Amino acid sequence: MKGFLLSFRSEFYKSRKTLGFWAAILLPLLISALALVIFYTQSHKFVRMDPMMLWVQFSMISLGIMGSLLLPMYTIFVAYSVNSIEHKADTWKTLFSLPISRWAVYSAKYFYAMFLVFLCLALFAIFTIGFGNLLASIKPELKFGQYHMEKQLLQLYFKMFLSSLGILSIQFLLSLLWADFLKPMGIGFVATITGVIMASKDWEYAYAFPYAHPMAALASAIKRGPGARRGPASEFVINILTNDVYVALGVAVVVFIAGYFIVRKRSVK
Repeated sequence: MKGFLLSFRSEFYKSRKTLGFWAAILLPLLISALALVIFYTQSHKFVRMDPMMLWVQFSMISLGIMGSLLLPMYTIFVAYSVNSIEHKADTWKTLFSLPISRWAVYSAKYFYAMFLVFLCLALFAIFTIGFGNLLASIKPELKFGQYHMEKQLLQLYFKMFLSSLGILSIQFLLSLLWADFLKPMGIGFVATITGVIMASKDWEYAYAFPYAHPMAALASAIKRGPGARRGPASEFVINILTNDVYVALGVAVVVFIAGYFIVRKRSVK
């Protein structure tokens, strides 16, 4: 555990000035701020909207962008950026020659990449909730204060995080084995476009393809509660454990473990 913590801390210090780290902070801030500006400047278009639908429209600006394309691409980029530091500096042999187990180094890198994805999505949830409540104060004619969607948004973003883990595991292994940028990013980009097409066309087996999981997870997230047919918006609940999430977690575990054995037996240059 000590070796893991040392390696994890080392990953933070190595990446804190990289684009992969700062994108986890800036992407949620900029996209959520864009949603704030749209609703503030175009408030007259949303005044008559139901409070629950107002929150849905506001949050879907961020959720739609993340679920359709940005989350898979960011996950692919993070997986590459964590390992590219070692590739560029040619320090793999030095890293694995340290008195720290190869398992600690490998798992620390993986969980740091996972942490960056989690940080990004957590900030999306925080900024969306915060800016929505800010609009309730500065634009009281908008009915943000009449409905609370904090729980549902946190559940949605947590589900999207789980749905991204299959992509993260696959891309992490690819970027670990290939030093160049084009191979892992190219494969990831083509797979993401394929996944988006599968999910957008509602293909019944899209849940089996990891790169379709973020968009499929968002589409399958919302279900109506027992009293929803009677109309109250509060009856909408989030269905977290759907097929796409189960497959994403299964792929993540299998590829993560397989990746370790591949790395342990492979001469990493």
